[in-house]
Amino acid sequence: MRLKPIDPADSIKLRDSDAHPPKSAPSDGRLKELIDEETERISRLQEVFYADGRFAMLIVLQGRDASGKDGTIRKVFSAVNPQGCQVTTFKKPSEREQQHDYLWRVHQAAPARSMIGIFNRSHYEDVLVPRVHHELPKRECAARYEQINDFERMLSENGTVILKFFLHVSRDEQKRRLEERLADETKNWKFQVGDLDDRAKWKEYTTAYKDVLRECSTKWAPWYLVPADDKNLRNWLIARRIADVMDDLGLRYPEASPAIRGLKIV
Repeated sequence: MRLKPIDPADSIKLRDSDAHPPKSAPSDGRLKELIDEETERISRLQEVFYADGRFAMLIVLQGRDASGKDGTIRKVFSAVNPQGCQVTTFKKPSEREQQHDYLWRVHQAAPARSMIGIFNRSHYEDVLVPRVHHELPKRECAARYEQINDFERMLSENGTVILKFFLHVSRDEQKRRLEERLADETKNWKFQVGDLDDRAKWKEYTTAYKDVLRECSTKWAPWYLVPADDKNLRNWLIARRIADVMDDLGLRYPEASPAIRGLKIV
């Protein structure tokens, strides 16, 4: 099983059944072994990626509440060197951020070369949320799709490899996870009353996500649809895709400087 980039020409379906693990998925025990293999692979590749210095990598994680963005970050990047990785969480814009264009804060968080940058939610919140809450006219919404595509293309043309994952969770599984947050005192802090408001707008968000996936899956910044009801399957698919892309970059260690060749340590 491998994730494939979303083709905007295809019909995009976000049914609950699309969030379930397929019958062809490996067993739970085997998935845990596969995750370990891929996280170790990412760790090895990151060392060369950091030394190589030609690329940055931006990983965007989007999904409904309780779709597993935090869990994905913890597991998939458990073996990377923190020196070469940064995580940015995008919440409601601050008063200062609102004085700028909506991509201003995002560009500042874009990873530098040698770095892996992870967006826990992202600039897509500035299309999804105002659209669902009727704060953004359709004309402006369509304009933002084009602006985001241009922004991501600019990053790509300047050495940033972009991978965007939509963690698709079913309505029943989200309910179970939200109830778990309420029942477990170690997870209470994750629950917000606003989560229920967004859940009540399930259909509206589904439509908004479909449009985002269709309008903003490009060759330079593809979207991947990840079935997220099973945490281990979710983590394996994402880790494998990241490792495959890094593997295809032709990473290499820089050549030693002529100034140090032949030096002897005494």
